[in-house]
Amino acid sequence: MDIKLKTPLSKEDTKKLSVGDIVYLSGIIYTARDRAHQRILEDGSPVNLKGAVIFHAGPIIKISPSNEDEYKMVAVGPTTSTRMNPYQPDVLKLGVNAIIGKGGMDSKTEEALIENNAVYLAAVGGCAALYVKSILEVKSVNWIDLGVPEAIWKLEVKDFGPLVVAMDSNGRNLYKEVQNKIEANIN
Repeated sequence: MDIKLKTPLSKEDTKKLSVGDIVYLSGIIYTARDRAHQRILEDGSPVNLKGAVIFHAGPIIKISPSNEDEYKMVAVGPTTSTRMNPYQPDVLKLGVNAIIGKGGMDSKTEEALIENNAVYLAAVGGCAALYVKSILEVKSVNWIDLGVPEAIWKLEVKDFGPLVVAMDSNGRNLYKEVQNKIEANIN
């Protein structure tokens, strides 16, 4: 079943999601990779994280030659989420209700998802050109000193997806479930 949600997400939104659900998001999402996660914890967040969705992505951005504050998103695809494992549980405590990435995350993040009624949404790698079509506008950028891929980009999106609920707030983990099925078939 396809589920359309508007950001910021509420705990009620995320509690209803189950592993395997297909989600499309509209509203505001933020890109953030490992250096941005680290700085959020060291210096505080430059954006309101209550109900926020963080996308583990390093976008390709075109900066207008006539106005360096005007940006166009060329492509944006998920990056491997395991790089954020050292920071993600503490960032979730700041109010983040959903993470978008690829590859899943560790058991500490899984516990933090449960504790904070948050979800991990898997994006399909290789679909950067598809995902960029859902971006209506690059609203702003924070910490551009980290470089374009590592900066926090505030994106207004419409029907951003498809995203698969891969880790839900009830403790289900699609990656573990698939691994268990594989191991059961081998034995």
